[in-house]
Amino acid sequence: MPHITFIDFEGTQRTVDANVGDTLMEAATSNDIPGIDADCGGACACATCHVYIDSNWQDEVGAAEDLETEMLEVAEEVKSNSRLSCQVVVTDSMDGLVVTTPESQY
Repeated sequence: MPHITFIDFEGTQRTVDANVGDTLMEAATSNDIPGIDADCGGACACATCHVYIDSNWQDEVGAAEDLETEMLEVAEEVKSNSRLSCQVVVTDSMDGLVVTTPESQY
């Protein structure tokens, strides 16, 4: 079971066990991670599960596809390492992944 560390904008770290096949958003919401609102429930329709992927993990996580890229256009403080956590599926090789949540999802 991969361990994923979520860091909020203030620097507080929370490490959770994530199920392979779940999304980062599901791992976050099932573990009450603050800063992941997930208003659309993972439909890639709201951008309220925006996260920043640690630079050491970007290749492993991969790039956003077209629909996700379009949704990121409505998110705040988008950076080159921005992803929607509902679109990142957890794999065994993501054990140790670090993501940061933005100050606001709106």
